[in-house]
Amino acid sequence: MPTIHPHINFNGNAEEAFTFYQSVFGSAFTKVMRFKDIASAEFPVSDAEANKLMHITLPIGTHTLLIGNDVPEFMGKVNERENRSKIFITAETKEEAGTLFSGLSVEGEVEVPLEDSPLGSCFAMFRDKYGIEWEIEYTSSEAGASAE
Repeated sequence: MPTIHPHINFNGNAEEAFTFYQSVFGSAFTKVMRFKDIASAEFPVSDAEANKLMHITLPIGTHTLLIGNDVPEFMGKVNERENRSKIFITAETKEEAGTLFSGLSVEGEVEVPLEDSPLGSCFAMFRDKYGIEWEIEYTSSEAGASAE
């Protein structure tokens, strides 16, 4: 079965955002590559772009990577307020859902707060302080069984 890894573009603040995500998820970066690392005569890199992130990966759980990069200025700006696809997280426990929501939504805009449903599940939807949209869900095994 294929594995899907979300990849996010940033306008020069990818390192700040990924440091924030690392503080929430608690894992270590597995790859960090800067534009200066790929600079050559064929691909000149300005001093202003040299330390920006060309590629960064942060493991989330066992099989998923959150991937990101800064978009070079010559390619234009990323519209950080556009309606992008959301990153959907299925939490293993209700406590984990709460911890992730509390961490990721700091200084963000909550559209749907993390709330319990009568079926034993909980759900939240929000945009973090970097403009990235997230959804978090937890469904207990009892809720999953009763929904079938």
